[in-house]
Amino acid sequence: MDAALPTTDAAAIARLERLFAAQRRAFAADPMPSAERRRDDLSRLEAALVRHQEALCKAIARDFGHRSHDETRLAELLPALEGIRFNRRRLKGWMRPARRRVGLPFQPARARVVYQPLGVVGIMVPWNYPLFLAIGPLVSALAAGNRALIKMSEATPASTEALRRILAEAFDETRVAVVGGEVTVAEAFAALPFDHLLFTGSTAVGRRVMQAAAANLTPVTLELGGKSPALIGDEASMAHTAERLAFGKGLNAGQTCVAPDYVLCPRDRVAALVEALTGQVRRQLPRLADNPDATWIINDHHHERLRALLDDAEAKGATAVPLLDADVLPAGARLMAPTLLLEVNDEMRVMQEEIFGPLLPILPYDTLEQALAYLAERPRPLALYYFGTDGAEQRRVIEGSHAGGMCLNDCVMQVAQDDLPFGGIGASGMGHYHGREGFLTFSHAKGIYHKGRFNAAHLIYPPYGGRLLQWLYRWWLR
Repeated sequence: MDAALPTTDAAAIARLERLFAAQRRAFAADPMPSAERRRDDLSRLEAALVRHQEALCKAIARDFGHRSHDETRLAELLPALEGIRFNRRRLKGWMRPARRRVGLPFQPARARVVYQPLGVVGIMVPWNYPLFLAIGPLVSALAAGNRALIKMSEATPASTEALRRILAEAFDETRVAVVGGEVTVAEAFAALPFDHLLFTGSTAVGRRVMQAAAANLTPVTLELGGKSPALIGDEASMAHTAERLAFGKGLNAGQTCVAPDYVLCPRDRVAALVEALTGQVRRQLPRLADNPDATWIINDHHHERLRALLDDAEAKGATAVPLLDADVLPAGARLMAPTLLLEVNDEMRVMQEEIFGPLLPILPYDTLEQALAYLAERPRPLALYYFGTDGAEQRRVIEGSHAGGMCLNDCVMQVAQDDLPFGGIGASGMGHYHGREGFLTFSHAKGIYHKGRFNAAHLIYPPYGGRLLQWLYRWWLR
């Protein structure tokens, strides 16, 4: 079925409920799809994305106002396709029942774990990477044998329609379906009794999603965000550090949940960092106006929010260092110059809220212990970036900090590693997906204990008090 999406929230909610019921019935009729069926699903998805990549790039660019097709291919399409291929190659091994040990007192018997699909999975997608953050969870859900409903963001209507058409071409809607709609539809979506619900978005909305899911005891995976720091060590190459920071912060104009949110830098190296970042940003993005590589801020609301963060910081004593000239931007262009912020403090909103844009505060520190203490006092972020070559210092940072994931001498690239789990901790989320962890998240590990005809356990059945029990107690209860 390829009918257009409903134009009212009431109609969208009615369609959502019909789709959910239909997927429930379809799963009940086929609760354990074969490896061949799952591989076919993944191959269908791969072929559809490759075939319609140009339409997806154009739709995403329309939603942003402007975004380079290269950025969409590199940051969304390429990792989505790599994830499909990674899962497809390993799927059969992941599905294989796992033998488990049976304790001596319970012999003879066998034990194993069978990985079963959960059923119908809900996927709530944010606006910043509408393709990758829909397809990544979908790949894990399909690999685990589930049906999936995808709720796209109201901020990306063109992407929603493009992905709906593409997935409707590849799948019957009883297997995979896309819904759009405003906040009321999202609330109705989160309130459905899914077998698992994965949400990617802000911490504030994540709390509401978890509260709605709790009414149905729906298990949730929350991929949130927070203020992901970059910590520069004394031995770090400033040229390499600046190059990678400029890319990680500049990608999608900073509208990335794992973008470096602020930098902790040795006090005597701050000036060198500012100089190196200035050079790297101007090399990677020489200008804002008429630059096909410059991504716009998603909408007026977020553009005004970022301007307000900058104004608040400057009003409270921060020094702003714009790295590009933004004075000649065309009217209506939602572009913002990459800007460093010096002399920031915790009273500023920019140090209290996730920035999600091209503003980068730099905080000086005097000792590594001081920097680690600063991190420990704050909510645990989705990502932590450490730059430095000293092995002992790397270990101190790894062992002395908490974050959902970590990069050494790079940033954002951890997300594209299919053999690494991706997920937050504390305020940055809960649960994991990608690769095998995604398969496990969307599977039920059913433990099975198998007894044959011979049953030695009858020797310990009531009435109690025999010598065998005394012997068992003597050997096992000590």
